[in-house]
Amino acid sequence: MDFIDLRSDTCTRPTPEMREAMAAAVVGDDVYDDDPTTRELERLAAEVAGFEAALFVPSGTMGNQIAIMAHTRRGDEIIVGENSHIVVHEVGAAAVLAQVGYRVIRGAGDILRGADIAAAVRPKDIHYPDTALVCLENALANGRVVSIDDMRDAHNAAKAHNLPIHMDGARIFNAAVYLGCDVKELTKYCDSLMFCLSKGLAAPVGSMLCGSADFISRAKKLRKLLGGGMRQTGILAACGIIAINKMTKRLHTDHENAQYLAAELNKIPAIDIDCKNTHINLVFFKINKPNFDHNQFTQKLLEHKIKTNFQDFDEYRFVTHNDISRANIDHTIGIIRELLA
Repeated sequence: MDFIDLRSDTCTRPTPEMREAMAAAVVGDDVYDDDPTTRELERLAAEVAGFEAALFVPSGTMGNQIAIMAHTRRGDEIIVGENSHIVVHEVGAAAVLAQVGYRVIRGAGDILRGADIAAAVRPKDIHYPDTALVCLENALANGRVVSIDDMRDAHNAAKAHNLPIHMDGARIFNAAVYLGCDVKELTKYCDSLMFCLSKGLAAPVGSMLCGSADFISRAKKLRKLLGGGMRQTGILAACGIIAINKMTKRLHTDHENAQYLAAELNKIPAIDIDCKNTHINLVFFKINKPNFDHNQFTQKLLEHKIKTNFQDFDEYRFVTHNDISRANIDHTIGIIRELLA
């Protein structure tokens, strides 16, 4: 029996079609701009997301950091949500690489609204850093989706202060599926976008950074500076093409499975879960038992070949993806019932 891996949708394995595409990929040297499969992936990503150009990068973190470096100068300040991936999960990289400060906002529900952004912009004063960039996120790290109205509101506030917007859209296709809209309806409210091929779309490696042609030209040099210039990337890009063309079309299944998982967890008395906040494929919950040993619980799940993570704030996050079936969910629920009985 394989492991049931609920830790993240980054744990997906490439599909059989992806493995075949990797073997058959026509490749060149991407640093010399002559890998045709990578060029096709970048063209496709830009077209689908509604931008002039795109760049294949090894990871979402690198994509976000390249964008921050390209939009700012040393000593600037960026506006960003306190629980965003850029703040919490990227090792403080913006302070090290771009050498910018963080203007951290605590938005209601982690959503940065126009009024939040306007209040965070620094006035022109010799004592203050220059506000240079607004960083948004959709879907949010808490699993919720930001509405089109809130995206528009944030965009209008940023533009009123002549600020560019970078969007961490690691799961932007999940957000579009939840809202029932084309992804371009969300991306038109940002100047640059990063989205992951390896989160939920089943590609083994890589993310896309999208923006104007001039922005991507700068980004390509910054990618090289960070060690992200790779060679025969067509082997990976072949998976990315399938991820965009096909795997984005099945994300609704992950959402339905997440809703089912949340509903089944909600039937267990010791579990505290708010099902209405399960927007995409991320399910958050807490276990309310006095003196409960969370480490032992996750270890017991692992002994039953169920991989999970215990999050901060006494919270668990289970993630549905292409390798998680309804049968996997039913089996997991059964084991949890036994362990919590």
